[in-house]
Amino acid sequence: MITVHHLNNSRSQRILWLCEELGAGYDIKFYQRDGLTNLAPPELKAVHPLGKSPVIEDGDLKLAESGAIVDYLIRVHGNGALQPAPGTALHETYLEWLHFAEGSAMLPFMLRLYTSRLGDAAAPLKPRIDEQVESYLKFFSDELGDNDWLVGNALSGADIMISFIAEFATLQGAAAPNVAAYARRIQDRPAWRAALTRGGPYSFTLPAPPPSA
Repeated sequence: MITVHHLNNSRSQRILWLCEELGAGYDIKFYQRDGLTNLAPPELKAVHPLGKSPVIEDGDLKLAESGAIVDYLIRVHGNGALQPAPGTALHETYLEWLHFAEGSAMLPFMLRLYTSRLGDAAAPLKPRIDEQVESYLKFFSDELGDNDWLVGNALSGADIMISFIAEFATLQGAAAPNVAAYARRIQDRPAWRAALTRGGPYSFTLPAPPPSA
């Protein structure tokens, strides 16, 4: 049984989603952000020295870092699902996207969030941060195109990893229409909804679309 150390309103939500997609048995240990600072509680430092989430335990293995967790769960518990065949060019593209979400795309979004609290003091940094956010979102949108999913137009771990960027950008009103539709498609999946039920309220849940006329 996999144990997921899950912090509310965090990127660990996508690990719950992945477990649901794989049909992997898992338990959740819940942690709540501090009501004043919005930071993770100190109890997470007892789980991992960085005090971050997600962390999983699977038997004797304890693993942090979302990309490593997604890669491990798919390889060990996926039975060939949610990744292109290893050794193919498509698999290398999949690995690129698996690392893009945290290795490149997340940094400018986090910088935008943190510097927004600085007021005018952030002005010298704002143009560069905005340029990077727009550049990464354009790359994401262009590569997705008219496809439902990023790699080979089949759901994969790459979509699990990039989901937080799609949700975050959509809620900020920064996502291109195809990326916003992609975020909606993710959150409409039964496995995503099941993870939400088990994981509890998630502030990056998209509002329900208005009823059609």
